[in-house]
Amino acid sequence: MSPSEVRAWLDRHGLAPHRSRGQNFLVDERLAVKLVGLAGVEPGDTVIEVGTGLGLLTRALAERAARVVSIEIDAGLVRALREDACLPANVELVHGDALEIDLAACAAAAPGPVRVVANLPYAVATPLLRRLLDLRAALTGWSVMVQREVAERVAAGSGGPDYGSLAVLHAWCVDVEKGLDLHPRCFHPVPRVFSRFLRITPRPGEGLSPGELARLEPWLRGAFAHRRKTLRAALRIAGAPEPAPLLAELGLAEHARPAELAPDAWLQLARRLAEDRGVPESSLA
Repeated sequence: MSPSEVRAWLDRHGLAPHRSRGQNFLVDERLAVKLVGLAGVEPGDTVIEVGTGLGLLTRALAERAARVVSIEIDAGLVRALREDACLPANVELVHGDALEIDLAACAAAAPGPVRVVANLPYAVATPLLRRLLDLRAALTGWSVMVQREVAERVAAGSGGPDYGSLAVLHAWCVDVEKGLDLHPRCFHPVPRVFSRFLRITPRPGEGLSPGELARLEPWLRGAFAHRRKTLRAALRIAGAPEPAPLLAELGLAEHARPAELAPDAWLQLARRLAEDRGVPESSLA
C-alpha cells in the first residue's frame, strides 16, 4: 500500500495512528510475505498475531497458516477491518489488549502447532516479549518486529552496554535469531528508528522448572538496576544481606559488575539467592 492509499483508507474511517500506542503500520505487502517465510509458518499452524494494524501481515499469514488469531487493541481499526471485510475467512479478529488476553488459553485451544508472529508496538514490546517467555512451553516459537534497540537488548552478550536482565532471561530458555533489519519507510507513519525482525525458538530441555523464571527474575532486575555498582553492592541493595560469602563459594568476583556475569553464572547465582533468601525485599516494595 502506498502512503496515500493508507491515509485515504484511514481518513475514510475517521482514523489516525496513535503515537501513545506506538502504532506504525506495516505497508509493504511483499515484505509481509517475506516475513511470513522467515518466521517459518507451516500450513498446519495456528498463528497468534499481536497488532493487526492494516491487515497486511495478517493476510500474508492467512495464506500460509491454517488459522490466524489476530489481536488488535484499537477499536476503530477493528471496526474498519470488519466493515470492509479486509481479512480472509480463516482469520479470527479479536478486539483486546495482548497484555491482558489469556494467550495460554488461545494456544491451548488450537488443534495444531501454535506460533506468534507480530509487529509489536514500540510502547509495549518489552513486556510482551517477557510474557512470551512464560508461554514458551505452549508455542513452537515467535517471530517479532521490534525497535532495533530493543532487539539488541534481547540478544546482547555479557559485558556489553545492552546486556541486562532481558538478555539473561532469553539466554536461559530460548534461541534468538536475527532475521532482517527493516527500514522506517516500510511503515506508516514513518518512525524515526529502524526495526528488526527476530525469530525466537524455545530451547528443548532448558532445565528451568515451572515458575522458576519468575522466581529468579527479581534478583536479576534488582542487580541490573544498579549495573554501575559492584556485584556485591548491587546485590546488597537488591536485598541480599551479605552476598560476599555466596559469591566466594560460587567463584564469582565480588567486585565484578552485574553485566560481566554470563547467563550461566547468573542462573547459578540467582538460584542460590532464591533458595537461600526467597524474593528480594526490593521487589515487594
